[in-house]
Amino acid sequence: MFDSLSDKLDNALHVLKGHGQITEVNVAETLKEVRRALVEADVNYKIAKDFTKTVKDKALGQDVLNALKPSQLMVKIVKDELAELMGGDAEGINLSGNPSVILMSGLQGSGKTTFSGKLANYLKTKKTKKPLLVACDVYRPAAINQLHVVGEQVGVEVYSEEGNMDPVAIAQSAVTHAKQNGNNVVIIDTAGRLAVDEEMMAEIANIHKAIEPEETLFVVDSMTGQDAVNTAKAFNDRLNFDGVILTKLDGDTRGGAAISIKSVVNKPIKFIGTGEKMEALDVFYPSRMADRILGMGDVVSLVERAQEQYDEEEARKLQKKIAKNKFGFDDFLNQLQQIKKMGSMKDLMGMIPGAGKMLKDVDIDDDAFKGIEAIIHSMTPEERSNPKIINSSRKKRIGKGSGTSVQEVNQLLKQFNQMGKMMKMMQGGGGKKMMQMMKGMK
Repeated sequence: MFDSLSDKLDNALHVLKGHGQITEVNVAETLKEVRRALVEADVNYKIAKDFTKTVKDKALGQDVLNALKPSQLMVKIVKDELAELMGGDAEGINLSGNPSVILMSGLQGSGKTTFSGKLANYLKTKKTKKPLLVACDVYRPAAINQLHVVGEQVGVEVYSEEGNMDPVAIAQSAVTHAKQNGNNVVIIDTAGRLAVDEEMMAEIANIHKAIEPEETLFVVDSMTGQDAVNTAKAFNDRLNFDGVILTKLDGDTRGGAAISIKSVVNKPIKFIGTGEKMEALDVFYPSRMADRILGMGDVVSLVERAQEQYDEEEARKLQKKIAKNKFGFDDFLNQLQQIKKMGSMKDLMGMIPGAGKMLKDVDIDDDAFKGIEAIIHSMTPEERSNPKIINSSRKKRIGKGSGTSVQEVNQLLKQFNQMGKMMKMMQGGGGKKMMQMMKGMK
């Protein structure tokens, strides 16, 4: 996410991070490089120019040159202004209606249908709502089928009318259906086009007028950069939507859309899509995103994701097992599943300050745990609960059953044993010994 922009901004600010004297001249030179980095990330030139002028004015106004730690203060100003450019504060979603109607809009291929499912899953699990997904893309049968598949994935009902080619009538009937069946949120997935055209705009405007949604959201592919911003403006001029959804932020996005879309349409980015999984949806926090762009990580979001998977009762049981040295492979497998639910490994690593930069050229495969899982699943229940009984013949059988080698089985057993000792030390407060144990572990 934003790797190229992060590198260029880091290089631009590197001069000010040294111990040399900081002057108005090298501040100006640094901000020139910052502006260039933003433009190369597909940020509108005028927005990039205004941004660097604001940063320079604030820096001189706060007397950065004579500050005790001028480089740190300068980075803070850049970070604060970057957050402000992206919207300042996080914006919530309006769910005041009964039912609350959410209208999705955007071009074909932007990820509307997938995001509709993610939003339904988010509202169901985190807001304890009972959402209804509505298929109003009557031109592509595949879109209706896709929405039904997505709805089945997240356990949410999908409303569609086979043979009905009137999206306005379908939307109205869906709202009536929701009222009769206790659905308190209605998410309407509309048709997209390959480009903005009058027919599409008229259709979605008619749906909007007929159902009067509490929220109209514009879904945009963040990888399209400045084109996304121009499309958003065209939609907003006609539809006056309430917020923006940025999808595919886990891809090779340059960042231009995320940084400049708020300035152009004056509407907040409300959510971001960070992967293909139905759980890969985050509320957009401008300040946290600014931290990540500047390589500072996002520990708050990382902790929040961990807390979502945290079960207090299960944690107590696990603690007792560790204390009694009864932590087995079934427990380990359960912990792996919890980590996987938190999101892609590369995205999680990017939230740790400094880790994203160190691992930028490392290919972190989301299937990295598959080999481990295969080995554990090839064990008998007795072997999983008591790994000490696994002898050479058992290792051969486990390796053959999991499609791995005896060496890989040995490696997992060794690391599992080391991890058990570390957990035991943590229980007893043996920090120094634990650090020694960590040496050599992968």
